Amino acid sequence: MKSIKRSIENALSSWKTTTNRKVLMLRGARQVGKTFSIRKFGQKFDRILEVNFDDNTNIHSLFGGDMDVQNIIQTLSVQYNIPIIEGTTLVFFDEIQACPNAIRSLRYFYEKMPDLHVVAAGSLLEFALEEIPSFGVGRIQTLFMYPLTYHEFLSEIHPSLPPIIDAADSNNPLENNLHQLACDYFKTYQIIGGMPEVVSEYLETGNYLNCTQLLDNLVQSFQTDFAKYKKRSPLEALKLVFQSIAKQAGNKFIYKHVAPELEHKTIKSALQLLLQAGLIYKIHHSGSSGIPLGSQINPKKFKILPFDSGIYQRLLGLNLKDYFLKNNLELINKGSLAEVTAGIQLMHHQSSLLQPQLYYWHREAKSSNAEIDYIIQQDGNIIPIEVKAGTKGQMQSMFLFLNSKNLDRGIRLSLENYSRNDRIENIPLYAIKSLLDSHQ
Repeated sequence: MKSIKRSIENALSSWKTTTNRKVLMLRGARQVGKTFSIRKFGQKFDRILEVNFDDNTNIHSLFGGDMDVQNIIQTLSVQYNIPIIEGTTLVFFDEIQACPNAIRSLRYFYEKMPDLHVVAAGSLLEFALEEIPSFGVGRIQTLFMYPLTYHEFLSEIHPSLPPIIDAADSNNPLENNLHQLACDYFKTYQIIGGMPEVVSEYLETGNYLNCTQLLDNLVQSFQTDFAKYKKRSPLEALKLVFQSIAKQAGNKFIYKHVAPELEHKTIKSALQLLLQAGLIYKIHHSGSSGIPLGSQINPKKFKILPFDSGIYQRLLGLNLKDYFLKNNLELINKGSLAEVTAGIQLMHHQSSLLQPQLYYWHREAKSSNAEIDYIIQQDGNIIPIEVKAGTKGQMQSMFLFLNSKNLDRGIRLSLENYSRNDRIENIPLYAIKSLLDSHQ
């Protein structure tokens, strides 16, 4: 697989040189590149000792005693025939969710061997962590990792373009040819998504069919994983909910739209498990009358987004022939692909130190409904965001929201170039990173 530079690498490098460094835990869904990134990061050390708790179940017993980390390190060094030296060796515990005692041991590495670089990673970690309350408060630093963002994808396929996008704004829009190029790449990214294996295949071959097959394999592997959750939720319910999320993405999630035979509590349980697995995100409705936005949520009103646009379009069953044979705006509009991709990018471009949060606003009235796709908080201000798939679209909901909340700025994400019209600033869909970075 092609080596792709990930933004998480900067956070890893920063952690390496931090004084009073904590043990690091990298969290994220399966197949987003956690293991690959840590192995690449390990090249900055003289040596790396990697323990995979899925592959090597015999090692579990080493963590079942009194958590003597000196003894653990000594034994690991002998078994793997790798010297473990503080400051020059990276100790990497992979698939650590398979050994809860190893998770419990992490706090002791921080307390007893603070100069040793220890990093842990795993999929389905949330399932294990909920069984270990306060497992490492004040001793564990967490980083969250996701599929590649559009910015990461673009940095690989056209490295000179991201800095130009980052420097642009409504007073200095992109030159038309560059704008169209960025839009074309964004349309491709919407279809293939950001899963590293899929992006690597596209970068190497440019073959959409190969990418589609890889995405279908990933969807199948995620559904196979559902068997690991079956003690908590029926397998068929998880599959039905996962499929329904794609169909309902971009809209308020309605339980009864999943399947008439499923009870409300069964669907709710399945949603929680998919959230814990990192396969979906919950976008809460917020009254948006003040900050913090999270203090005004309505727990009964929410949207659900899949964690990757490529996975989303495969779950939705989009016919990619339309992408080549018809006006590709038809495909982009179908299934709210632009809105879903924009929401995913708004999540993934937030700080890797915290679980991301995103909100939306919806007024349901007999005479006039109004909805703002996404609401974010920047510099103490509430910023409404509307997503338009093409270059046209009415903004009645935006003006209603701005007037009712007495706000002076709204964002329109679309395929148009940078521009400003009164209180509405148009930012191209390909520049979501710039939108967030300028206010972080």
